[in-house]
Amino acid sequence: MIFALVVRARNINIVMANSPKENSLSRIKVAVGVVFNAQGQILVAKRRPWQHQGECWEFPGGKIEPGETVENALKRELFEEVGIQVLHHEPWLEVAHDYHDKAVLLQVHKVISFQGEPRGCEGQLVQWISPDKLTSLTLPQANEAIVKALRGK
Repeated sequence: MIFALVVRARNINIVMANSPKENSLSRIKVAVGVVFNAQGQILVAKRRPWQHQGECWEFPGGKIEPGETVENALKRELFEEVGIQVLHHEPWLEVAHDYHDKAVLLQVHKVISFQGEPRGCEGQLVQWISPDKLTSLTLPQANEAIVKALRGK
């Protein structure tokens, strides 16, 4: 797997993870929230078995709908998936990743403050985990770049 970091305007890093220069797959844009609690832990959710990358833990978020902004998609997805209202967030990373059957562009935001108690609104498991324990989880390949960035590597 090849990783390259590029700094872009507004301090957003772009990470190309396993992404060839030419891609015949249409890239799916996804809003992702790295949600922190007061203890510095990060919220993760377990994907359902029938979903793409099923049984993997992930940072909550979802597909950006046509005409929807990243900010609106982030707020909508985190409310629908884990029942929280995002109060303050900031753009952090963009991760492009190609799976064998689809290509994604993860637009990752750090969620600094939120309202509500996170829960699995779609029946999925959720948990808080310290950043140093993230490597113990099975994550989708595209999320590995986020973990590396969180660990400063």
